[in-house]
Amino acid sequence: MKPPVVTPEDDGQPRVSAFSLSGLRKKRELAESQKAMVRHTDELPREPFNETDMRLQWNKFVDRLNNTGQKIMATYMTINDPSLEGTTIRLELPNEGSKVDFDTNKHELLGYLRGKLHNHDIVIDVNVNEMVSTKHAFTPIEKFEKLKSINPALELLRKTFDLDI
Repeated sequence: MKPPVVTPEDDGQPRVSAFSLSGLRKKRELAESQKAMVRHTDELPREPFNETDMRLQWNKFVDRLNNTGQKIMATYMTINDPSLEGTTIRLELPNEGSKVDFDTNKHELLGYLRGKLHNHDIVIDVNVNEMVSTKHAFTPIEKFEKLKSINPALELLRKTFDLDI
């Protein structure tokens, strides 16, 4: 005589048909227990925060990404400083490809910020600004003009000492 075979569905409990009254009762009990585990959006925290708090947590997450080897996402987060408008964090990225990549990986960041700032209304809005391009100075005149745009007193220094460029 062979011992009975126990299948994953057969856990020693008598099987209940899905169409019986006891099956419907079990289904309702399961649905109510799952509903009790889900927090309603009205119950989620919505504490106010400022831009300084947001940037502090933003930079901590960048450090965390760098430590775990997720350098690309960390780079996207440090390209520009984020700004805060209400509970919307605005970030500007240089091209559409980086925006798509950031959007696919931002869920972990959102969860982190919502937890640390205790506000579940936080949203990240990413804009593409392809006009932002850095012009590099190669010749001595271009280098001087770039430095002069940073510090106009260089022109006065050049004229005072009659310096060549």
